[in-house]
Amino acid sequence: MTVIIVMSIILVVIIAVVAWAVGTYNGLVAMRNRVSNGWAQIDVQLKQRSDLIPNYVQTVKGYASHENEVLTQVIRARAGAVAAAHNPNANAVERAAAENALSRALFNLQATAEAYPQLQANQNFLQLQAQLTQIEQRIAYSRQFYNDVVLKYNTKVQTVPSNIIAGMFNFLQAEYFQVDQASRQVPQVRF
Repeated sequence: MTVIIVMSIILVVIIAVVAWAVGTYNGLVAMRNRVSNGWAQIDVQLKQRSDLIPNYVQTVKGYASHENEVLTQVIRARAGAVAAAHNPNANAVERAAAENALSRALFNLQATAEAYPQLQANQNFLQLQAQLTQIEQRIAYSRQFYNDVVLKYNTKVQTVPSNIIAGMFNFLQAEYFQVDQASRQVPQVRF
């Protein structure tokens, strides 16, 4: 009778360990998928911003055509962001650097546009500026959501005992979408 009890206890322990391993694996997969979804949401917002920028630049160019340096900076930054978006080997850090450069260029363009009262009164410009502001807010929210999901996922990948399953099945840490050092500084606007 004791052998049956011991065998039953061993069987229950094995079942519990297998259930824990399956649950942990499934939880890691779900969290990894949330990270991918969070990145996809950022990508959608960045694409919308990128699509809006040529119209914005053209509108500003009509009123501030002699601000070529600022306009060229935006065009180059957009090209870099589009290239990073289409590069299958670009990671989150590289993509964030390209998008941060574009954000800085757009900030400079918006600051430059403020010096032109006729441009500020243009209905098309105001609409584009409102759309751009909304997209920037959605990008900020998407980045926050993504980084929150990455935090939860990375914590699960790094902590005991789930790190055992993460290591066995090659769950790698995700990268945060961070603001680079240059974006933390206030841009200099020259007129």
